[in-house]
Amino acid sequence: MSFTCIIMGAAGRDFHDYLRFFRDRPEFTVVCFTAHQIPFIEERSFPAELAGPNHAGDIPIYSEARLSELIREHRVDFVFLSYSDLPHEDVMHRASIVQAAGASFALLGPGHTELSSTLPVLSVTASRTGAGKSPLCLALAEHFRTTGTRVGVIRHPMPYGDLRRQEVQRFATHEDLDTHECTVEEREEYEPYVDRGLVIYAGVDYAKILAAAESESEAILWDGGNNDASFIRAGLSITVLDALRAGHELRYYPGETNFRRADVLVLNKVRSAKASDVDILRENVRAHNPAATVIEADLDVAVPDPSAIAGKRVLVVDDGPTLTHGGMSYGAGGVAAERYGAAEIIDPRAHAIGTIAEAFTNYPHLGPVLPALGYSEKQREELAETIRRAAPDVVVDGSPAGLRRLLDLDVPVVEVQYRFVQLAGPSMFELVDTFLATH
Repeated sequence: MSFTCIIMGAAGRDFHDYLRFFRDRPEFTVVCFTAHQIPFIEERSFPAELAGPNHAGDIPIYSEARLSELIREHRVDFVFLSYSDLPHEDVMHRASIVQAAGASFALLGPGHTELSSTLPVLSVTASRTGAGKSPLCLALAEHFRTTGTRVGVIRHPMPYGDLRRQEVQRFATHEDLDTHECTVEEREEYEPYVDRGLVIYAGVDYAKILAAAESESEAILWDGGNNDASFIRAGLSITVLDALRAGHELRYYPGETNFRRADVLVLNKVRSAKASDVDILRENVRAHNPAATVIEADLDVAVPDPSAIAGKRVLVVDDGPTLTHGGMSYGAGGVAAERYGAAEIIDPRAHAIGTIAEAFTNYPHLGPVLPALGYSEKQREELAETIRRAAPDVVVDGSPAGLRRLLDLDVPVVEVQYRFVQLAGPSMFELVDTFLATH
């Protein structure tokens, strides 16, 4: 018996699920991927070189808007959802669309998709995009270096370019970022490691990526993307919950999976949140994962020179995914502008052009901050032109991408720094050290 399938994705989990589950199972024929969330992804195809011997050519990628049409055209048996940060209600809307078109709807679980490592593995995941995974991962990676442990950091995929060239990526220098033609969104995740002299891996084929990291490491650290689950089976699973979005840990897919599976739960941004919202997190932990170790933390937001913001007309640029499908109206840049006394935070909506203007239409929840969108050269040019038209005294850059190096701007840029700060609970670093000592 054979089954015709479509994989619904967003250029990450979908490719991993294909390689782990479908590639070597000839009874499943994947006729196409559909794409959502990430601009321009559907303009590519999944290469035949990666697709394996059961596919004669590239696998096309289409817009998810065509899903019903594609199901009928190819007489599809199963549609597999393979991307993250969706409200549970939206997951079921997609299931209903699939079933209305005549196919069955499916989700692959960890047993069919996780890789196993020969080394101790720590994973950092989250309940939502923008919960604070990256500062925690950076803190852990620097702790490993301090203790003399060679750690291989593996990042959730962001292969937005030529998939043939992105099968295995190793970033150790800024030249590596240029060689791989990284987008703004990729740089936001990779550059903070490179800036600290740390190596980070990513790409498309995570079996090969894991093998490359294992070859020069003593432990593996999974740095998750969005609220997706880890691609590698972890001996110590850490999930970050966002106190500014209390309750989302039970309302988003697959963030709730991460929440329920975690060995350690980090209640983050607790100083910035209402006490009642922190109480909601604590109660949900007691009700749904009482065996987890609980840590409370926040993000320390700072800039090198606060006087560069004080009294100025500023344009705030914050992390793109956190603001768009992450649902936040502001990020670290917005916090810094308020904290350090900006005279005015310029609303970029009146100055936005092209796809940047479209983003404000598509995500009406956005506040007076500019999402750092740069999935293509054209979009980076539109981002730079939007900044020029706003004519700020200074740009407050809350994205980790380093906009001053990426965009041709004639205005001062203040880069916001933020780091993980533990406030309560057992020491995160002692928990990690104990885990490594026993594995």
